[in-house]
Amino acid sequence: MTDYDAFATAYAAETETSLLNAWYCRPAMLGLSGDVAGRRVLDAGCGSGPLTAALRDRGAIVSGFDLSAAMIDLARERLGADADLSVADLAEALPYDDRTFDLVVSSLSLHYLADWNPPLTEIRRVLRPGGRLVVSVPHPAAYMFNYPDRDYFAVTQYSEEFEFDGRAAVLTYWHRPLHAMTDAFTKAGFRIEVVSEPPWAPDTPPELLPADLGDRTAFVCFLFFVLEPS
Repeated sequence: MTDYDAFATAYAAETETSLLNAWYCRPAMLGLSGDVAGRRVLDAGCGSGPLTAALRDRGAIVSGFDLSAAMIDLARERLGADADLSVADLAEALPYDDRTFDLVVSSLSLHYLADWNPPLTEIRRVLRPGGRLVVSVPHPAAYMFNYPDRDYFAVTQYSEEFEFDGRAAVLTYWHRPLHAMTDAFTKAGFRIEVVSEPPWAPDTPPELLPADLGDRTAFVCFLFFVLEPS
């Protein structure tokens, strides 16, 4: 698993305003979360807390956790010392009581795990009846495009090199085909309400967009799901 403690500050600075994070993924997650005013919301894999903060700004009662202690320190700087933030592992038992949350959001976190059943089962446990889970993951079609010589249908670990705010880093993920994702959701007791490939935010600064997009309004980059306990 990627150790974000080594480059947490650089990652947070880069993704604060980046096209794919600030103008695509976070707006999509907020839109799919709907009206959160007065709702108890858990940000599972909250990182430095930009999505957590945006949900709180919309009236949610937020909690969050991340495996990286450095990321949680940054989230506390953003949200305040009294914010309900914890260092916890999405792959392990979560430090929350049963049926605590109306909504769980997990943005770009599940793909770090080989086995999705334990985290999805735990998330289902902490959701209240009628609650929802909103998930974003790398789009599996992007893996097929980026690695045409590899087996799309195999659940496969792979690594990619990035530069975040001038700091080199290697992120290690697990690719899984679409059917493996949906199978994991249903096995953990969820039904799929929405599968979304949204456009980027309408107020995205034009200078951030690639010049060769033509008439397209969306990226094959991330895939979004809204799930409900079945």
